[in-house]
Amino acid sequence: MAARKFETFGNGTPYVPAGPWAMFFAWLIDFVVFVLGFAVAFVVAAGVLAGRDLSGGVILAVTGGLLFAVPLVYGLFYTGGRALGAVLTGTRLVRTRDGGRIGAKGPWAMLVRTILLPLLLVAVMVGGGYAPGSLKRISIDAARTHRLRTEGLPA
Repeated sequence: MAARKFETFGNGTPYVPAGPWAMFFAWLIDFVVFVLGFAVAFVVAAGVLAGRDLSGGVILAVTGGLLFAVPLVYGLFYTGGRALGAVLTGTRLVRTRDGGRIGAKGPWAMLVRTILLPLLLVAVMVGGGYAPGSLKRISIDAARTHRLRTEGLPA
């Protein structure tokens, strides 16, 4: 049996959703990579800007820019739906309509995962959940989905 539980994309293709722990650890690993990347970028920026007479506004702007630039750069590795967190947990982020790779929206997806996710969690808790059809991407269990497709649907 390929999988105990499967769902289908909008086009009818079956997949195995990633478990909640796998999704959490994938996010946690990606968040740690983001924090480390931000720390390195901050140290590099501090070294470049050291000795210059800069106002607090400029320093704040550089720091704010790094908060958005680091996940966008890390997201370049996410275009196939597998950044470090997904690779280590065996998951993949795909489009819900057809299971395809997220492609050029990878940097945006990483920005959402690392910076905007806390805001999304608050909105979901306050709003009572997602609106129907609002999810554009979903995490799947890559190995089990592959087995499901090669072995056929479970009885």
